[in-house]
Amino acid sequence: MDPHDVIKRPVVTEKTTGAMEANQYTFEVDLRATKTQIKQAIEQIFNVKVVKVNTSRVPGKVRRRGRTEGRTPEWKKAVVTLREGDRIPIIEGL
Repeated sequence: MDPHDVIKRPVVTEKTTGAMEANQYTFEVDLRATKTQIKQAIEQIFNVKVVKVNTSRVPGKVRRRGRTEGRTPEWKKAVVTLREGDRIPIIEGL
């Protein structure tokens, strides 16, 4: 899998912005991606050293528009811990 296919987008919220101080960055990744693939993709794209990868699947939620009921898609989240001193400045500027 191409590294840009593994990593979809960074997740920038109030909680993830606070975690950036501890060298932890959160990304939305492909549902089929493994921790090893995520680690290799982050290291290739951003030229940093990854220490640890934690993943979780976020279930879709039921949403309503009047009488019609639907679901938002399920997605996978990866929290990547970088080596001390490494930074991803592109995400910190968002």
